[in-house]
Amino acid sequence: MPEPLTISPRMFIPETLQRCKLHECHGKCCAFGVWIDLQEKDRINEFAEIVQSCMDPTKFDLGDWFLSEIEMDSFTLSGRVIHTRLVSRKQPFKRKTCIFLRSDHKCALQVASEKLGRHPWFLKPFYCVLHPLDLNDNGQITLDQTKILLEEERSCLRYSEKVNSPIEIFEEELRFLLGDSTYLGSLSLAKHTWQLKTEQKEE
Repeated sequence: MPEPLTISPRMFIPETLQRCKLHECHGKCCAFGVWIDLQEKDRINEFAEIVQSCMDPTKFDLGDWFLSEIEMDSFTLSGRVIHTRLVSRKQPFKRKTCIFLRSDHKCALQVASEKLGRHPWFLKPFYCVLHPLDLNDNGQITLDQTKILLEEERSCLRYSEKVNSPIEIFEEELRFLLGDSTYLGSLSLAKHTWQLKTEQKEE
């Protein structure tokens, strides 16, 4: 089992950032597919019929939704991950994407989860829920440099005139990944950090 996730201080830094808009980014985050834990793969396979009913038509059967190569990953449940298959698409422009991305830019796994009456991320892989957040070398949840994020085409984050901190922007994901208690404790620490900085500026 991996160590419990924690939040990097990077997540406390207020930035001029806000979330992407799906109708503008067209699911850009799904362009390269994703590494999923073998336990996540088994769960998807368990509900394969419902998942398939939520997918765009494809020539690939259940056994072909994932590639065969297995890699080690110390941050996932079993420590072993496998990659989702990429498929070619022509709309809204020519590209390759994860097999689970739909033509309406939604994730079939998320749609299937809702169809099952479960949390929208019930079937969604860990790294999909995490994105565009990342893990640093210490296994802490973090975020890339603001300049890189804003310059990326169809980025998962956009410029905002209002200042927001990543820990607030991604509250829903962080609550899901960490649990309410850990999230609220980290948020309290962040607010304390902001208060100290405000007091130092006023001195």
